[in-house]
Amino acid sequence: MTEGFAEPEKDGRPGLQAVAAVALFAVVLGALWAQKAFVHQKDTAGEPAACSKPHDHLPARYVSGAKLCAALNRPDLPALLGTSREHVETADGSGEWLTLAGGRKIAEPEATVTLDTYSVKLTASYDDMTVSEAGGLLGEARGTTVLGHPAVLYSSPTISIGFSLGGGKATTGPGGTARCVLVSRHGEDDGTGTFEVAIWRQDDVPPDDMALVRVAEQVLPTVPGWNKG
Repeated sequence: MTEGFAEPEKDGRPGLQAVAAVALFAVVLGALWAQKAFVHQKDTAGEPAACSKPHDHLPARYVSGAKLCAALNRPDLPALLGTSREHVETADGSGEWLTLAGGRKIAEPEATVTLDTYSVKLTASYDDMTVSEAGGLLGEARGTTVLGHPAVLYSSPTISIGFSLGGGKATTGPGGTARCVLVSRHGEDDGTGTFEVAIWRQDDVPPDDMALVRVAEQVLPTVPGWNKG
């Protein structure tokens, strides 16, 4: 017996990584074995999963993975995604350093929540790149706004991963598409940090942009560091 799911490609934006030396805007899901480890979070009575104990290793001046998970794992998330009969099956967060070429380190806290149909990822970025600069490196990114904040919408390919429940090697292949929105933390595109929300479906059907925007509009104002001005 095998089990499978999709995860966004970790190197899906080579142009952005090579030119900007930044991977913060790439949609990155947690490791395969982390996904397996949190399967037990789903309550046998059908209750939504709580956030797991986070792996936070960042100074207090950065938002933690625990706080990102708390903001993302909200009771109305299934309704925002258009799947109101579902509930959260796994939820986890982490706060780690991303080491760039040359040894520079950038904080990269993130949280991921999964439902039966959708997975949702929330990432905070502490780089000096503006949203417009990132959009220029993302190819087909479309400029927009979220709650008056500069933003860009773009797509990221996913990898389909399957593994045997009885052990053995994992298998990978092309997956569907993740839709992502990168949003400035402030009302101006000042390069002082961004938040990114990404959604993708387990069945590889293209995600709903309206669902992505609904989630971003409700979640981002609850994240520490979001500036309403």
